[in-house]
Amino acid sequence: MWALTWLSVASLCLGAAWAVPAGGERRKVEKLKAELALYGNLDLGSYDSTLDSYGEILDLGNYEEPYDYGDLAPKIEVGTLAPRPRDPTALPHLATTAETLELQPPTSPSPPAPSPAQGLPSCLLCLCISTSVYCDDADLEHIPLLPPETTYLYARFNRIGAIRAGDFTGLKQLKRIDLSSNSISWADADAFRLLPSLQELILPENRLRALPELPRSIVRLDARLNSIPSAGLRPEAFRDLKQLQFLHLSDNQLDYIPAPLPESLRSLHLQNNNIQTMHQDTFCDSHDHGRGRRLLEDVCLDGNPINLGLFPDAYFCLPRLPTGRFS
Repeated sequence: MWALTWLSVASLCLGAAWAVPAGGERRKVEKLKAELALYGNLDLGSYDSTLDSYGEILDLGNYEEPYDYGDLAPKIEVGTLAPRPRDPTALPHLATTAETLELQPPTSPSPPAPSPAQGLPSCLLCLCISTSVYCDDADLEHIPLLPPETTYLYARFNRIGAIRAGDFTGLKQLKRIDLSSNSISWADADAFRLLPSLQELILPENRLRALPELPRSIVRLDARLNSIPSAGLRPEAFRDLKQLQFLHLSDNQLDYIPAPLPESLRSLHLQNNNIQTMHQDTFCDSHDHGRGRRLLEDVCLDGNPINLGLFPDAYFCLPRLPTGRFS
């Protein structure tokens, strides 16, 4: 029992001695060993080599945390541009390009010079394909200057307000004019008369109050949805138009059927006017019952206040009765 007690005391003392540096303090440790040997009759010589070996133990008191070399690495932020080189001569072409851009103002490419075929205003504002000119929905206020070889003109859905006598001068090949859905309120008397090849004149949905003189070459006239009264037509306006086949004047303000009508006529549309009466000779020759008008198969008079049943002898030469009210 006493041996175990003294051994514990000796261990505590030896632990304190290990922390003491070598030199003069070591002699105190040797003295303590001798006293313990006397009281406990213990042989602690086996501890000599152990105690001496502790003089070779490394002193970790100066131990430092390993240096974090990650602080020396350059920090690169994601999404940023690469840093410019410190040596400006490393990329000399960049500096030269920058100076050139600063000295030279920005310039816009110049448009190509128009060719002679496209030099006319109509082909700059409109679309010219072969001999056809398309000016639909081009915000036009008047007829543009057309190429002399124009055959077909389409200028629908614009804001054209009038047709002047010189708008079509010299256009000897012009066959079709379509000016639908404009704001045309008047046309010069000679605006179309001097066009020797004109076959189709399309003028619906305008504001016309008078119809100009037409060339004898006309085949189709469409002036629907205007404001033309009977006074707006010249006397016997269609008598000499020997090639006229389609005459459409519906939705106007006509008071009577514009007779005499040419023998070439095939279709006559006069719906929704103010026609109240007609003559016996409007369509047929009352003195020649053997003469018929076999071409005029399409006569529309519906939407007028006229009672067609009151004129039974007016249709004997027609292949069909006109459409309209018969009672």
